[in-house]
Amino acid sequence: MKRKSLITAAALLAAAGALAACSPDQGKSTANPGGNNASSCTNTITKKDLPVVTMWGWYPNTQLVVDNFNKQNNEVQVCWTNVGQGGDEYQKFQTAISAGTGAPDVIMVEMDRIPTFQIQNALVDIRKYGFDAVKANYSEGAWKDVSVGEAVYGVPVDGGPLAMIYRKDVFDKYKITPPKTWDEYEKAAQKVKDAGGPHFGDLGANVPALLMALQIQKGAAPFTYDPAQPKSIGVKLNDQASKDVFDYWGGLAKKGLVGTQDQFTPEYISGVINGKYATYISAAWAPGYLTGAGVGKGKDTGKFAVAPLPQWDPANPVQVNWGGSAFSVTSQAKNPELAAKVAYGLYADDDSLKDGWTNQVIFPLNLKALKSPEFVDAKVGFFNGQQANKEVYVPAADAYKGVTYSPFGQYYFDAMTKQVSAMIEGSVTGAQAADKLQEDVAAYAKEQGFTVQ
Repeated sequence: MKRKSLITAAALLAAAGALAACSPDQGKSTANPGGNNASSCTNTITKKDLPVVTMWGWYPNTQLVVDNFNKQNNEVQVCWTNVGQGGDEYQKFQTAISAGTGAPDVIMVEMDRIPTFQIQNALVDIRKYGFDAVKANYSEGAWKDVSVGEAVYGVPVDGGPLAMIYRKDVFDKYKITPPKTWDEYEKAAQKVKDAGGPHFGDLGANVPALLMALQIQKGAAPFTYDPAQPKSIGVKLNDQASKDVFDYWGGLAKKGLVGTQDQFTPEYISGVINGKYATYISAAWAPGYLTGAGVGKGKDTGKFAVAPLPQWDPANPVQVNWGGSAFSVTSQAKNPELAAKVAYGLYADDDSLKDGWTNQVIFPLNLKALKSPEFVDAKVGFFNGQQANKEVYVPAADAYKGVTYSPFGQYYFDAMTKQVSAMIEGSVTGAQAADKLQEDVAAYAKEQGFTVQ
């Protein structure tokens, strides 16, 4: 495979940036990235006689998590630096990969970015560094999301099982009950529109990862990739399931049943606050994001609830995921075994996990938290005391089986955004958008040296 082409692909990914779906908080960049130089820690290391592992990460409560780890560990200490969130961090990491120096020992990455760095030999397969001891702490789906083939390139931390957040006031006004199928969703949307109500949801061109998840729910398998055959990749973006989902959402938009506003913008958030949308199809991290953006406060306090994601076939439900991050060991780690110990141990102690979910920083994938009665039975403030974890999010996480991501995920997302925008504008149908997306991404894969199956 052409290494230069792969580095180009990763550079494009990093330059494009990314919304870190696991966390609404942007964090502060640090002028000096630090790399694996432990002289510029954000945190204070008190056990100075122990070996140090450097780490990059951007969770809002990373300071607390690192301090918890260092306090409890007598074998290794963590030197943490925040070099920026998502795309900012990836750009610095890509620079370090290209230079062969400057990367940290452990790095926080979104799960869908792992294959892009793995294919450059920038991450370490951590199976031989204590994987068996922690394997049972996470679900099959969580491990699949951080794996490439049989190899494991990260320790899962948080995820984003999908669900349907909705406005109780709108549903009550128009006598709507939470739809259990996508057919019911469209009928409810039509009922609300006919009565002069708001848009029932939103089709944002800037959330391609969400649309990918919805296509997978319908039965699509966008990519198949096995590192044992590194020059070959399966690209199936215009199968019938993918076309069905594009046609469905494009049809809702054409009928005026859903809006077409880009999400994560001030305008969109204002619409959510003001009841412009009856539903918000999003992930388990959304309540934390929305709370941080001012939703659920003031005049819209207590007006939100959550229900399971509508299904195509309720007799055979499929749960999907949007977002989530992991801690990976980089190939520049001075001591991979110690680095793996850090990756396994960060955000794995009870205090850190509890702080993460109680403050809506993460939706935990560690089963110690995910299965704990305190988490499962929690009454979620954003949902006015609803036991959202027990009723919706935990069952969805339990049923999630994981996906195969591609080594050029950002290019795929950018190409999808382009086609969804065209679909919204009406220049292509949903099926045509899927065909054009297939043509675009398959051609790009070939340019990068892959044989497309």
